[in-house]
Amino acid sequence: MNTSNASTSAITPLPVPSPERRAFLQTSALSGAGLMLGVAWNANAPEAHAAANLAPTVLSDKPVELVPFIHIAPNGHVTLFNPRPDMGQGTWQSVPAMLAEELCISLDNVTIRQTEGAKKHGNQNSGGSSSIRRLWKPIRTAAAAAREMLIAAAAAQWGVPASECVAENGMVVHRPQFGKESGLSVVYGSLVEAASKLEVPKEPRLKSPEEFTIIGKPLPRADVPLKVDGSAQFGIDVKVPNMLYATVERAPTILGTVVSFDDKAARAVKGVQHVVKSLRPTFGKPLEGVAVLATSYWAAVQGRKALQVQWKAGSEAAFTTAAFYEAMRSAAKANFVTMNAPSSPRLQRGNAKHVIEQARATPSQFKHLEAVYETPFLAHAPMEPENVVAHVQGDKVEIWAPTQGPVWTINAVATEFKFAPENVTVHPTFLGGSFGRKGGLDDFVLEAVHLSKAVGAPVKLIWSREDDITQGPFRPGMVSGLQGVLDAAGNLVAFHHTVVAPSIRHQTDPLPPNKVDESATEAIDPEGSPYTIPNMEIQYIHAQAPMPVMWWRSVYASTNVFGHESFMDELARAAGKDPLVFRLELLDKSRTASLIAARFHNVLTTLAEKSRWYDALPKGEGRGMAVARSFESIAAHAVTVGRGADGKLRVQKVVVVLDCGMYVNPDTVKAQTEGNVVMGLTAALNDAITFNKGVAEQRNFDTYRMLTISDTPAIEVHIIQNRENPGGVGEPGLPPLAPALANAVFDATGKRIRVLPFALDAV
Repeated sequence: MNTSNASTSAITPLPVPSPERRAFLQTSALSGAGLMLGVAWNANAPEAHAAANLAPTVLSDKPVELVPFIHIAPNGHVTLFNPRPDMGQGTWQSVPAMLAEELCISLDNVTIRQTEGAKKHGNQNSGGSSSIRRLWKPIRTAAAAAREMLIAAAAAQWGVPASECVAENGMVVHRPQFGKESGLSVVYGSLVEAASKLEVPKEPRLKSPEEFTIIGKPLPRADVPLKVDGSAQFGIDVKVPNMLYATVERAPTILGTVVSFDDKAARAVKGVQHVVKSLRPTFGKPLEGVAVLATSYWAAVQGRKALQVQWKAGSEAAFTTAAFYEAMRSAAKANFVTMNAPSSPRLQRGNAKHVIEQARATPSQFKHLEAVYETPFLAHAPMEPENVVAHVQGDKVEIWAPTQGPVWTINAVATEFKFAPENVTVHPTFLGGSFGRKGGLDDFVLEAVHLSKAVGAPVKLIWSREDDITQGPFRPGMVSGLQGVLDAAGNLVAFHHTVVAPSIRHQTDPLPPNKVDESATEAIDPEGSPYTIPNMEIQYIHAQAPMPVMWWRSVYASTNVFGHESFMDELARAAGKDPLVFRLELLDKSRTASLIAARFHNVLTTLAEKSRWYDALPKGEGRGMAVARSFESIAAHAVTVGRGADGKLRVQKVVVVLDCGMYVNPDTVKAQTEGNVVMGLTAALNDAITFNKGVAEQRNFDTYRMLTISDTPAIEVHIIQNRENPGGVGEPGLPPLAPALANAVFDATGKRIRVLPFALDAV
């Protein structure tokens, strides 16, 4: 992919305003009449209904807000109220790019304002690689409707047919003949009042891909210069008048409770103002701590160090990772025999149980394989740890937070403290990483609100790195029990995958014993794989863990795919077939008319070409591959490993082919995919979160290591070009990495990796 000719256009961003600037910006940026056009929509509703809810509003000093909406001021400037917080995935460029494309304006003319969680703004939660997928139609429809209304207003002003007018560069031009102009032109700002009085087109014409001048092009992101020069405001940058800094001493066991504490030495630290008991509601459990609040973060930390706290261990004090995994392994292996998991099957095709029993009874006619794969608990460890500023004033609260979901935050705070939702104000900031940690579980926000309410002042709560890594929530650990049967010709005739894992959903929405947590079979369910194996079954067994678990980048796909695609490699080798050819044959035998199967086929053949899959490798090197569909995108990886001068095995190269449908910015797609590869390698090769007597044994980056630049291999990203609806980008590039790596290790050494993480240089 060539991105060397990127345009120099940029979005003019509007950083999250500080409290003293906010009132000024509300009146100055939106004063005067203008055209505001939006879509009243639910981001998770079918896109077909979005266009029916367009409505124009003439703005005065008191704007009427719809979601997502466009404000065209009399001076021609366009403001986009962005409904998706940016945590590094690029929504500050991609969302306005879709707007600018259909409105025929330069990105230089767009200012972004972040929505703040009010109901009238609809779904404003970033997660599940959903921003472009869910906004693709509504944002473009709103902009296209505005374009057609502006053209209609100009045509009426000139007394010419609208069909003779075109929009370009923020103006309407009269062009009665192809390639010729009459000399009539007018800027948008002069048309907004007249346009706002017109009926909104119900089905405005959207541009075809051939007409795109912005979408699909490599363009710079306006947030990057702000982040480089320090002017971007992250949560940890927020300051408000009279703010106190807070840090919390937490129980060694997450569910531990405070017996007593001695705060005399802590209160003696200069700057310490309060020492109070804290509460952190987490999935309905009021987790306790002791908070030190001071006039500076340094003073708060010193006060925390001086605290003497007696703890009572929680119910998880007996929890040990080794015993938990042994229990999960036993459950998976027991299901090898009975294949009667306590949960109903997620997928059942044919009769896998019968074929497996037949293979056991007649080993001369079949090859029966079984294996157990394991993935660990993991921390999110975003570079910006959890932090928030909260200010409770009577029955109202104002919050500044790096949150993935301001709507989630408002609902959580309103529910916990019995505030009216309209009395909860949230100002989302940029997020310094999240990976799911700052979305949907607002425990750190609730903790700060509790503290502000207790001390009667605005409180800035900052988690330390140790808090972040030891307190969770964690990616759930998982065991995959797999069985497969090959016939005498090497055809895969039966496949059985048992997923044994804690349920994220079960923490808030307990499921009956015979009900499967469908999310726990993500990426290996019918939506994730088009392989038509005549006898196939996917089952789920709930493993109850006392630790809070939460979605982690690509959620269950990051765990399920490791076992699923590694075992596919085992089956291919047992059949005496090339692993990539083996998968292609499964596709060729499947629903040949299936669009998903055809897209899988294209991804795999492209991977073979780009990675030079069929070329012989030098002695000592190995190559492995894996493919998966998650978040409506298909990603396939080819990983090459080889030994360095020191004789140790190293990852040399990762080639990724991604089919994400239509996309906005190829540079963002590439960056997100590279980030997925790095995060996937980190999870596969570095450290797990392990527990001993309920205490997390990893505390900081010395024991929970990140991949370094020197350990990062060459990464190639190839994007499939098609006209399919956009899929996700922020997560699909992660799940195939671990199995492709493990399969490469086997190819190079003959050693099968079934447990993550593993030490590559020790293989």
